[in-house]
Amino acid sequence: MSFEVFILGSNSALPAHGRHPSSQLLNHNDCLYLIDCGEGTQMRLTQYGLKRNKIDVIFISHLHGDHIFGLPGLITSYILSSRVQPLRIVGPVGLLRFLDVCINLEKTKVPFELDIIEIEPDERPVVLENDQLTVSAFPLDHKITTSGFVFQEKDKERHLRPNVIEEYNIPYQKINGIKNGDDFVLDSGEVILNDVLTTPPDPAFSYAYCSDTAYDERIAEYVKGCSCIYHEATFLSDLEDQAAKRKHSTARQAALIAKKAQIDKLLIGHFSTRYINLEPLLEEAQSVFSNTYLALEGKSFSIS
Repeated sequence: MSFEVFILGSNSALPAHGRHPSSQLLNHNDCLYLIDCGEGTQMRLTQYGLKRNKIDVIFISHLHGDHIFGLPGLITSYILSSRVQPLRIVGPVGLLRFLDVCINLEKTKVPFELDIIEIEPDERPVVLENDQLTVSAFPLDHKITTSGFVFQEKDKERHLRPNVIEEYNIPYQKINGIKNGDDFVLDSGEVILNDVLTTPPDPAFSYAYCSDTAYDERIAEYVKGCSCIYHEATFLSDLEDQAAKRKHSTARQAALIAKKAQIDKLLIGHFSTRYINLEPLLEEAQSVFSNTYLALEGKSFSIS
């Protein structure tokens, strides 16, 4: 079982200092989800040996170029490689129009189903749900409509205690129900409680992606209790006024959100090109929330 995020791009606005615009690949039990798709994303996927054809859902936080300009190229590559499996893309209102223009200008037939889901401003919808994961969006405070995303594992199955199948002669048809909390009734009518048959499940983990945003304490409520969050940290605190004007956050502000949200682990990224050395950003965040890490490209972080 795996739940980890791989950093593909961590810079703001421009590629600089060996860093690239925003993009991450989330792996949940071998299901791959792309989060934002800045310029150069598919080149980073190739560089790191990550399988872009296994990506079935892409989440776009907003329509600024450094978060979406890699998407037309990625779709074009899917077309050229004769992709057949459906592709879902979730993002703000305007995403459909953006992709429609890009694709129609090429006059190319898309050989796979392209499912576009647009998020209305200020809404908090569930945008994806499967057997193992629920993904919900929440609003961020940026210059244009921007959403963050919470990837929440569903409750997991309980574990059967050793030898209970043989001891109580449990038929295999009943096992899944017992793992999901059912008691078991013997032929005699005696009820064997679930706690006798099983041990508690593994904990369910969650990951939150907080893209470009001004400092906004509401975010702490949206991501409260998450196992790990990524929060933009474009500037150091000496540029807090500039951060507010540009609707971005400082490293300290990102850490304040993590502390208020009572999360386990904080990743910071979306670094301004003014910073060649990122250690001061890390130190500033860690002074508020010690379990902070730089979202450096090529690194993966376990969510669990």
